[in-house]
Amino acid sequence: MSRRFPVCTAREVVKVLRWHGFICVGQAGSHQKWRHENGRQVIVAIHGSKPIPIGTLKSIIEGSGLDVENFR
Repeated sequence: MSRRFPVCTAREVVKVLRWHGFICVGQAGSHQKWRHENGRQVIVAIHGSKPIPIGTLKSIIEGSGLDVENFR
């Protein structure tokens, strides 16, 4: 498969996180904190239908411990 990162909106990222057992534990403004029962935690900025910048998405993927293929 391609090594390129997918283009995702915050809504799509949240959907994947929920599917893998993450729960929203807090929000400050447009930033939501998502935590898994094993302690992994990520922050997702909700900005409407704008795509999440690649660097931010990479950070979310690494922090979640999930594979990039889950976000395709």
